[in-house]
Amino acid sequence: MHEQTPAPLLLPTPPQGEEARVEAVFRHVEAHLGMVPDGLRLYGISPDLLDSFLSGVSYFLGHKRLSQELLTMIRYLASERVGCRFCISLNEARLAQLGVSLEAAQAARDDLDRAPISERERPLLRLALKGVTDPDAVQAADLDAARAQGWSDRDLFDVVALAANNRAFTLVLKTFKVEQQGAFA
Repeated sequence: MHEQTPAPLLLPTPPQGEEARVEAVFRHVEAHLGMVPDGLRLYGISPDLLDSFLSGVSYFLGHKRLSQELLTMIRYLASERVGCRFCISLNEARLAQLGVSLEAAQAARDDLDRAPISERERPLLRLALKGVTDPDAVQAADLDAARAQGWSDRDLFDVVALAANNRAFTLVLKTFKVEQQGAFA
């Protein structure tokens, strides 16, 4: 049986007088992605938060030390852990753009050792996911495992911050029932 998707609880209407600002941002996003994800469109309700969110996205897209495969796997698995269908689909598509098969990505759901990333990156993936699923269980040994692979404290901080920001994003989308692309169609 096909599960019916609930209608969004909020419509992404920019504040009066800020429509042009939001539309300019969306045009920029569309020029780079070919579309504006509905999850991002929701942020048009709050232009300052939209700008802040996109600043974070830009930071990670241009990260000097962390691979896009690692960063996307963190977002993908963090989203999968909370069942955000929109984020899962978006990150599966991004992984495909990076040359990762759907089967390889999905295998990592049950076994992080099967994640299609380098061995050197595995401690970062584990730390990021542990940070959002069981932060009280994070120990110095978790950080030391990543440091032993040559990662800096900034790298450790960045992967946990990415996972936490992703968790916040998924919770916002789930709260307002924006759980698949086309929600605002």
